[in-house]
Amino acid sequence: MTVSSYLKGIADNAVLSSIEKDSIARSEAALKQRLEAYFGSEIKKHFRFGSYERGTILPRSMDQNSDVDYMIVFESGFRPQTYLDKLRRFVDSKYTQSQISQSHPVIKLELNHIRFELVPAVETFIYGLSIPKKDGTEDHWMPTDPKDANALLLEKNADNNYLMKPLVRLVKYWNSCNGYVYDSFELEKEVLELNYYDFGFCKPTDLKKCFFDFMRSRPELWQPQRRTEKVQRAKKIIDKVRDLEKVGQWTAAEDEIKKLIPPMGIVTRRSLLG
Repeated sequence: MTVSSYLKGIADNAVLSSIEKDSIARSEAALKQRLEAYFGSEIKKHFRFGSYERGTILPRSMDQNSDVDYMIVFESGFRPQTYLDKLRRFVDSKYTQSQISQSHPVIKLELNHIRFELVPAVETFIYGLSIPKKDGTEDHWMPTDPKDANALLLEKNADNNYLMKPLVRLVKYWNSCNGYVYDSFELEKEVLELNYYDFGFCKPTDLKKCFFDFMRSRPELWQPQRRTEKVQRAKKIIDKVRDLEKVGQWTAAEDEIKKLIPPMGIVTRRSLLG
């Protein structure tokens, strides 16, 4: 096996199984029914969005923070915290206390197989959909368009030989193995913003090169110390893999890349990667 085939295998298998999808579908159906019974006409619509819809969500075995984003659109008129309080009262009445937590700007509902993150939203003619500001410094709304993120990924994926989704999954797996030194969604956005013309070619043809180029492009200056350390370590491993491949030491190169991207099924704790 080569490094290229190893990385491709990890990315190809970093998807939800049919069993996981079925479990999520059952939980989502129950959530929908409970929301409609509890709120009635107070909510305009509710739907799934985020990485699950984009096909970049990782299995829990690869990312303990994997979650399904679920938006609940209320009639507008109040600030975000009002609706977060409403959602908190809803989950308090329908789910056990051990399953519930709040982390601005979402209510987290932890189930056995997956976490749902309930995001309140309002919709107006001028701004469209708006969700709570993510930084939590102010109790205000900010515009959002989940469809834009989905469309951008589809476009970028098609324009780059369908390597962007596998690349996102690889990068997110690396992030989870390294204690989440990046916000998952922001990291995904950075993958999609990568301009391959900067690397001297029009369209990528190899997932390994995409992954190496992305990791090599990670800034080290003016970053949190822990992030800088993880990025520096990644770059050193990549450089060593390249050197080993140049002299035909394929097995050694594969052993080296596994220090950066562990085989699936291994428990990847922060201490594992140092």
